[in-house]
Amino acid sequence: MIPGTIGAPTPHHPHLDDDMNTHSRMSGTPAPDDPRHTQNRNRRMELMPEAMARSHMSERLRQAESQRLATAMLLERRSRRLQRRAARASHRARRALARAVM
Repeated sequence: MIPGTIGAPTPHHPHLDDDMNTHSRMSGTPAPDDPRHTQNRNRRMELMPEAMARSHMSERLRQAESQRLATAMLLERRSRRLQRRAARASHRARRALARAVM
């Protein structure tokens, strides 16, 4: 048969087969009395708060970095504006001094 068509053989996944027992291969769902299924489910449930905390912290870090960059950009604009203003004031002062000396 052509791969990807209905009825085509599926590729063999040894890492998936290791986690399943014979009952789960036949029915498509893990057996509820399988201790590995219960352990995996319990472990996933125990690790869920950690995963959520990690996700929350990465989102907070992303927001803080974004805010830091925005603040830095505003400070840079302000410093350039003040620098131009100081340069113009210095230029005016030099001209005024040159006029006074002449």
